[in-house]
Amino acid sequence: MGTIIVNLDVMMAKRKMSLNELASKIDITAPNLSILKTGKAKAIRFSTLTAICQVLNCQPGDILEYKECANDLSE
Repeated sequence: MGTIIVNLDVMMAKRKMSLNELASKIDITAPNLSILKTGKAKAIRFSTLTAICQVLNCQPGDILEYKECANDLSE
């Protein structure tokens, strides 16, 4: 089974935006945004993803990436 990689920290760095600044602009708590940023979130609402993309001026694919695990390729 593959996994989704969250590259939110990369986009935030490119836009020179702090976690607290982004959290306030998209109306989410900093701890919840941190959970998403570190890849520990189990889900993300489309409304949250939309807000992040609007503020960071990016596409969902700039933030989320699918990677296959090495054992996926042998099945």
